[in-house]
Amino acid sequence: MYFVYVLKSEKDDGWYIGSTENFENRLKFHSKGNVKSTKFRRPLKLIYTEEFKTRDLAEKAERYYKSGAGRVKLKKLLKI
Repeated sequence: MYFVYVLKSEKDDGWYIGSTENFENRLKFHSKGNVKSTKFRRPLKLIYTEEFKTRDLAEKAERYYKSGAGRVKLKKLLKI
């Protein structure tokens, strides 16, 4: 299974949207500061996950959620 996830920085309230096959391992990388784009934005809070059967579907969803329309949909889903 593949996952799309959204992390929220508790430092700057910004979002990070990513996809991965190994969800738990990827979250550990973020928490330890091993991901360049979130290293200085910690602590991070997981605010959304979605599961997909294929990598292609997960990557398409990630690109969508990074778009303007995708962010609007995420805000509605999360009631922000």
